[in-house]
Amino acid sequence: MNSILRCENLSKTYIEGKLRTPVLHEINFSIQAKERVAIIGSSGSGKSTLLHILGGLDRPSSGEVWVTGQALSKMSDNDLSLMRNQHLGFIYQFHHLLPEFTALENAAMPLLLRKTPIKAAAEQAAAVLKSVGLEHRLNHRPSELSGGERQRTAIARALVTKPLCILADEPTGNFFDTSLLIVTHDFNLAAKMDRVLSIQDGMIQEA
Repeated sequence: MNSILRCENLSKTYIEGKLRTPVLHEINFSIQAKERVAIIGSSGSGKSTLLHILGGLDRPSSGEVWVTGQALSKMSDNDLSLMRNQHLGFIYQFHHLLPEFTALENAAMPLLLRKTPIKAAAEQAAAVLKSVGLEHRLNHRPSELSGGERQRTAIARALVTKPLCILADEPTGNFFDTSLLIVTHDFNLAAKMDRVLSIQDGMIQEA
């Protein structure tokens, strides 16, 4: 079966002057279509670094990541941006909503970056916001939303492009019908996934 996302022998070491800080060591796993996978680990275990590399937001020191069979190391920064917009959705721990825009505008942003017409982008964003219970908050800015509402706006923004895979850092709630990789320290949330992996000292194994 072809995987949506796969990494092979993935390692990451940060180098600053003579200081070398190994973070990831020889990581290998894959995610299939509509499979939901959790990676659990304590703070500093490398969870977020792994998520950033899998999403093409950071480069590994060695090893490779494939998204829909495409090797990320072969891509330019522009190609990586296009791949993320076409195939991946991101939910960050701290939302990263744009404060000057409404919930509707924030959710529509990935479509606008695709040059989707404004009216069509707004209609799609409104539909996804409605699906996460925010139809009454479309025109509110992030400062006017509760923490949970900001999280759901971020979820809507990740879902609006109908991505093949969602990458989520410590998410709350569960609104997904797509491949999903979450990194978390919440065992109760991880237990709801199809498969749970554990990361410790930069190495990964079945939990």
